[in-house]
Amino acid sequence: MIKLEIDKIDNPELKGELQQKIDQKTKPIGSLGQLEELALQIGMIQQSTRPILKKPQILVFAGDHGIAKEGLVNPYPQEVTFQMVLNFLSGKAAVNVLAQQNNIGVKVIDAGVNHNFGKIPGLIDAKIAFGTKNYLLAPAMSETEALMALEKGADLVDEVFNNGTNIIGFGEMGIGNTSSAALIMQAICKLPLKDCVGLGTGTNPEQFQKKLKTLEKVIDFQHTSNDPLSILATFGGFEIAQICGGMLKAAEKRMVILVDGFISTAALLIANKINPNVLSYCIFTHCSEEKGHQAMLKHLKAKPVISLGMRLGEGSGVAVAYPIIAAACTFLNEMASFESAGVSKA
Repeated sequence: MIKLEIDKIDNPELKGELQQKIDQKTKPIGSLGQLEELALQIGMIQQSTRPILKKPQILVFAGDHGIAKEGLVNPYPQEVTFQMVLNFLSGKAAVNVLAQQNNIGVKVIDAGVNHNFGKIPGLIDAKIAFGTKNYLLAPAMSETEALMALEKGADLVDEVFNNGTNIIGFGEMGIGNTSSAALIMQAICKLPLKDCVGLGTGTNPEQFQKKLKTLEKVIDFQHTSNDPLSILATFGGFEIAQICGGMLKAAEKRMVILVDGFISTAALLIANKINPNVLSYCIFTHCSEEKGHQAMLKHLKAKPVISLGMRLGEGSGVAVAYPIIAAACTFLNEMASFESAGVSKA
């Protein structure tokens, strides 16, 4: 298993100082709502009463899934994965334009796409294999491959951290990956599969029933333990595994982790099983419209920043929510206190 030391965010003295600073701003106590909670959390992560967000980045991991070749769980062909990678690299996908608006960097990673890209400027080659195996027939990957993917994700985040980033979001692309996420969710949250499986990318009701029946067959065929590495290897995608490793490394480096939607939260379910201390570093940027994400958030006792009916993935929720998260630091650092403004308290 990937070895990472993640500190608990446990400093009662600092927490008290931060809360006092928040409460002394020229406003009624609690009147900035969740912004106050975010300011406290970011301050605790950075161990500072004056937290600063530096060089925000979104890492978009792409990978293919063996099951997608069968057309049983996805209306779009598997080729869409590599086509979307090229779209990311062109800077014209949703995550690109939304991130650019908010001065967030975007890096695109080939974690395991079933396509030979050759050398393309801007694409980070972290390919484990040309897609996972079909988990109707075998585990999606070996445990060795799963460990390689965890370590690759961790190394990429380490590199971003060393370049000065202290806040990082994770996006993904992979035709069939909502099915992988649903199977991981079912294995960890112990919910009925029908409560975990959603429409995914453009699935109509008839296709949804085919998807659900296919994944029921997978559950009947595969027998996993409660071990997170086994769950990841059996059902995961290389993009999910690299996000998981990246999240763990980000927590080890005391970075603020911005969690996107259904797929990224599935990666976090695995990361949380590996080391529960990771959760303290996570801000849940939005609640996805994808069925199952609300149950994931409930399982993790998470409070999302926004809920706009989005279910695109890519890290798009991270890009949209970022200005709100930045606002938490802005008010904490720039807003006057009652004393400095000469305003009478209640």
